[in-house]
Amino acid sequence: MTPISFDDFLKVELRVGRIVDAYEFKEARKPAYVLHVDFGEELGVKKSSAQITGLYRPQALIGKLVVAVVNFPSKQIGPLMSECLVTGFHDADGNVALCVPDQPVPLGTRLL
Repeated sequence: MTPISFDDFLKVELRVGRIVDAYEFKEARKPAYVLHVDFGEELGVKKSSAQITGLYRPQALIGKLVVAVVNFPSKQIGPLMSECLVTGFHDADGNVALCVPDQPVPLGTRLL
């Protein structure tokens, strides 16, 4: 583990968003979905590629709150420009379980 300062942590903007669209990312090398995540009025809707096909189906993702990094530079993933990084944890089988708030919070709320 590499220690970081609290100031380093504060540079990472982890925000809550709601998935408003999800569909198969057919051009991805590994199974993935394209997610459209609404972060509220200030940040709007951002796109992301997420390798979460093991535990989730696209229609079940619509409306789900997620935690994402919103201040990384955009990244080209095949034909998709990914604008945020949706967070999650690997389970014992290597599937990704999304990091989600356990209570409703306003879209765009920053994790501190």
